[in-house]
Amino acid sequence: MRVLVTGGSGYIGSHTCVQLLQNGHDVIILDNLCNSKRSVLPVIERLGGKHPTFVEGDIRNEALMTEILHDHAIDTVIHFAGLKAVGESVQKPLEYYDNNVNGTLRLISAMRAANVKNFIFSSSATVYGDQPKIPYVESFPTGTPQKPLWQKQIDGGTDPHRPAKSPAGLEHCPAALLQPGWRASVGRYGRRSARHSE
Repeated sequence: MRVLVTGGSGYIGSHTCVQLLQNGHDVIILDNLCNSKRSVLPVIERLGGKHPTFVEGDIRNEALMTEILHDHAIDTVIHFAGLKAVGESVQKPLEYYDNNVNGTLRLISAMRAANVKNFIFSSSATVYGDQPKIPYVESFPTGTPQKPLWQKQIDGGTDPHRPAKSPAGLEHCPAALLQPGWRASVGRYGRRSARHSE
């Protein structure tokens, strides 16, 4: 299988790439390196036992996405290229919205154009808000994210988040855009602590 891993040189993406390579898959990594380093690529190759293809680029570049999907005959996309720092997202909501929402929409549009129908979307356990019970389960209600500071000043405290802007709403957005015959899954990650023993 030929897999495009967006954000593949980041923490979760790099571990996923290693596992894919170890299982014999061809991996194409797309990353703009805003949250990772190129130096992880030789480590992915060494641990994975196989060379991944690396393309430096951004998911918001739909033409590039379409080109990669066509040129590499991609079977599946695993999407890790979302920005994720909660504190920074409150300080820079427009940048996060542009990358995480618009970037995901452009990626899905490119997938449609290239007829790639297998999609794994990386989400977060933060969609559940602060739950007193651990482990989280799928039936938990989704929470509302922390309000951006600029919105607190404007509205005096009412909730600014519409479903498309909340993490839970964003999570449902890709599913609503998929066509019949597509296979999609959402992974929600909590705290991460595992690492390779090197």
